[in-house]
Amino acid sequence: MGEINKNIDESWKEQVAKEKGAAKDKQVFTPPEVDFKFFATTLAIQASMALGQIPNPATNKAEVDLGQARFLIDTIGMLKDKTKGNLTPEEERLLENFLYDLRMIYLSHSQEGGTKS
Repeated sequence: MGEINKNIDESWKEQVAKEKGAAKDKQVFTPPEVDFKFFATTLAIQASMALGQIPNPATNKAEVDLGQARFLIDTIGMLKDKTKGNLTPEEERLLENFLYDLRMIYLSHSQEGGTKS
């Protein structure tokens, strides 16, 4: 059984190597390396868009969707809770800063009625 797993692993490695070579030949978009900071930042950017802080790339307009913003802020909060004790100090600060900033903006919109577009 170990031999089968080794063959599968080797063919997977070969396929990845081929794809990397093809990507270099075609000059296609190569996504950034996936890491925790990138993931958390992506969520924070989406929340910022939902709060109207960043224009929606599809419409190029700032749009406020407090329901979506709340969902994304809660998602970042859940991520912070579930990863407690497993983050570097820098990653913890990043999440804390995102949550503080996003929650303050959310509260500001909530008090205004949340209808800025």
